[in-house]
Amino acid sequence: MVDRKRALISRLLQYALVHKVLGIPFHEIIIKRTVEGKPYLEYDDQTCGFPNFNFNTSHDGDYVGIASEPVCLVGIDIATHSSPMKDSVEDFIQNFAIYFSNLEWSDIVKSDSSTKKLNVFYRYWCLKESFAKALGTGVGNRMDNVEFHHSSWEDLYVVVDGKELKDWRFWLLEVEKDHLISIARGNPAAATTSYRKTLKQTDFGEKEYSLALNHPNVPLMFRHVEDLLPFPTVSPGINMDVSTELKTTEDEKLVERQLPK
Repeated sequence: MVDRKRALISRLLQYALVHKVLGIPFHEIIIKRTVEGKPYLEYDDQTCGFPNFNFNTSHDGDYVGIASEPVCLVGIDIATHSSPMKDSVEDFIQNFAIYFSNLEWSDIVKSDSSTKKLNVFYRYWCLKESFAKALGTGVGNRMDNVEFHHSSWEDLYVVVDGKELKDWRFWLLEVEKDHLISIARGNPAAATTSYRKTLKQTDFGEKEYSLALNHPNVPLMFRHVEDLLPFPTVSPGINMDVSTELKTTEDEKLVERQLPK
């Protein structure tokens, strides 16, 4: 039931973002998914003034989040680092060892307490998720060749197959005491084939792309579900009684990162 609520809120958040940023009436918004499951807006050149308007969503714990970009790929992941209910922390993280490089794994297991191990584990996991989601793949694919580097979790960068990707940027934020949010911004040419087909432009000059990649990051905006209401019809022929559907979700919190105007 909780996941159903989060999924509904995620969908509402997508429509709200598209309407606010692009001014498209709700009933005209068409959101589809690639074969890998990444959502995208179906639009023409007259509808949008951005070359690659794209967005990504995530939800976990108390938060549902969305991030969007006008040029670069964007991926977002939200993760709660609560303790596993059945396994020990050590047994739990061991299940995911194959997804981490030797360097990352050493950083995880060297922590002097289970709590710290879990925190470091989820930090790396959150970063990998945001990267994979920006590409349009998901972490079901091999990820041990994707290695994140940091200096006390600042100055983040990624190395893939031994090569640093300098055309990507990453942010890792901690919200409240146990929620992590990672946002990835990267080269549209790196997207999966299916997602690249949804983009209007994947080839940019060095200066143009550098401006987009290094554009100042927009602060997170926090909203409650009721801030999205009331909603009109979200697509032709589908009427959603949002006030009824969300009666028990008023405590859910939303995180929105909008593209710069």
